[in-house]
Amino acid sequence: MIVVDLYEDAQGRMRGFRVHGHAGFAPHGEDIVCAAVSALTQTTVLGLAEHAGARPRVDVKEGELVCEFSSPDTTGVQLLLKTMVSGLEQIATRYPGHVTLRRIS
Repeated sequence: MIVVDLYEDAQGRMRGFRVHGHAGFAPHGEDIVCAAVSALTQTTVLGLAEHAGARPRVDVKEGELVCEFSSPDTTGVQLLLKTMVSGLEQIATRYPGHVTLRRIS
């Protein structure tokens, strides 16, 4: 299962996320759920740097992506992160048992 930890501050702003695990929906290289989650989260990281001017701390390993901010205060950062979450929620709804989201304060 893919687990997406969504880190939020006391004001409800997203301050980062961690994606880890594998969906197990199909064999490696054919798993559309893994591909969808990877494409959405990695595109968000690119958009944060290229369009929102953000410089998050990013760590990528096999089966894990971590993206964290020291100060996620800009509207653009929050908009991109919330858009990513909307997409991930749709994937989790469509593929229950393969993707789960956890909000962590």
